[in-house]
Amino acid sequence: MPDRLVLLGSKGGPALRPGGPWPSSSLLQIGGSSIVVDCGLGVTRGLVDAGISLKSLDLIFITHLHSDHVLELGPLIHTAWTAGLATPVRVFGPPGTGHYWRRFCQAMEFDIEIRIVDEGRPDIRDLVSIGEFGEGQVVAQGGLTVSALRVEHPPVTDCFALRFEHGGKSVVFSGDTAFFPPLADFARGADILVHEAMLEEGIERLVARTGNGARLREHLLASHSFAEEAGSIASDAGVKRLVLNHLIPADDSLIGEADWTAAVRKTWNGDLTIARDGLVVGLSSAKAAAGEETA
Repeated sequence: MPDRLVLLGSKGGPALRPGGPWPSSSLLQIGGSSIVVDCGLGVTRGLVDAGISLKSLDLIFITHLHSDHVLELGPLIHTAWTAGLATPVRVFGPPGTGHYWRRFCQAMEFDIEIRIVDEGRPDIRDLVSIGEFGEGQVVAQGGLTVSALRVEHPPVTDCFALRFEHGGKSVVFSGDTAFFPPLADFARGADILVHEAMLEEGIERLVARTGNGARLREHLLASHSFAEEAGSIASDAGVKRLVLNHLIPADDSLIGEADWTAAVRKTWNGDLTIARDGLVVGLSSAKAAAGEETA
């Protein structure tokens, strides 16, 4: 299994629009582990399309509890269970993740109980363990280490960047964050930095389409990073490749990849990938895999 990053869902925010991309989720395959990072709507379909057997689902990380990062966590595990999952699944997330999982199982209690009896399935509630984390080391086992850094995403206080390391390779996910200079130290020397990005010219059209304009605009400006700011973090961190992801807006017909590239090139001159659903980035050299567009 080659080490790779698959961008399953590339848009920021929970809304879906015709022909648009899916919300946040990624697959990181590193050191023999297949790790799901965030579970926005569409993550299950994205994993299947990426060639992952849901029966092998093992390790899931949630950066924070906004719906575009956690909405499909329960349905992903449940769908894997109906596909034959019978081995433990470990979920790591911020405080509140365990509450989400318990409530999901309560909501699905009828289906869970009847499938255990009728289909002879193991109890899904016994298969899943939840680990809630704060800053610092989250996992250290089998050569894989995962660490977390609290980032700025008001009003959410438990929002974390994640760093995955194995065999000298490293991938950092910014999580949702406003411009946060300490992230550069956290991402120092990473092979790939996956950083959220916002394009100023698209904000007014986005809030006009979505509604609640003044409040939504206020949230976006206070809680997210412009592409230029993501480039600045990548430059300060000295990463090998910057991947712009969680794009805001990601479904504006007047904005294309060239616009994202032009914005980030103000502060970043290194290898660059603009996310789109299903895009694969090889990790062995942090170079793009076949079919990926880079700038």
